[in-house]
Amino acid sequence: MDIHEYQAKEILARFDVPIPRGGLAYSPEQASYRCTEIGGSAWVVKAQIHAGGRGEAGGVKVCHSDREVQDVANSLFGRRLVTKQSGPRGKLIYRVYVEEATEIARELYFGIVLDRRIERVCIIASPDGGVEIEELVRSKPETLVRTTIEPAVGFLEFQAREIAFALGLPSALIAQASRVFRRAYRAFRDLDATMLEINPLVVTSKGSLVALDAKMSFDDNALFRHLEISELRDRSQEDAR
Repeated sequence: MDIHEYQAKEILARFDVPIPRGGLAYSPEQASYRCTEIGGSAWVVKAQIHAGGRGEAGGVKVCHSDREVQDVANSLFGRRLVTKQSGPRGKLIYRVYVEEATEIARELYFGIVLDRRIERVCIIASPDGGVEIEELVRSKPETLVRTTIEPAVGFLEFQAREIAFALGLPSALIAQASRVFRRAYRAFRDLDATMLEINPLVVTSKGSLVALDAKMSFDDNALFRHLEISELRDRSQEDAR
């Protein structure tokens, strides 16, 4: 079962993974109002659909006024967004997420997946964030950092620190990155997820880590243990087949 970006971010925030301030909107007027709630001088309007590549397809826009936010939201609602992952019919947009703009110094990729071939949880990271993992595997496989988690002991701190060093993060950020990685893993483990992707995980201009985008999928067979997760299901985004 897949969920929307804003839902994945709410889950990560519960596990103390830093995310930008934001709010959901079901109308252009509500999107404009979110700017007042969030504050600041720039915002990002993001179409909420179950597909990657939204930015390239025009589903993510940076705005500098509440009027611009309203106009962008109005152009997105009711539109079918066609991306590389949505299929030719695209996905219908009926909700958008408005969040504060982040000053980005660097983008990273961090993902956790269940590798059924080896029956282990694997962590994949890359110093090149903001790029789909399929593209990274194809164009820059040498940049990928892979770590396999032993289920009997879990994701250890030294493993998290090794990933942070392998990504070329400065020493001042190693401890923070290690905490973010392990908290994300805890969310993955505790909620029976099959995939968690933070892309990009950004280093801000102020020198802190923020999950700028997030994606999560869950094991359908484990939903009976997590009723709060099963309630997040959006069947309008699923293939009826």
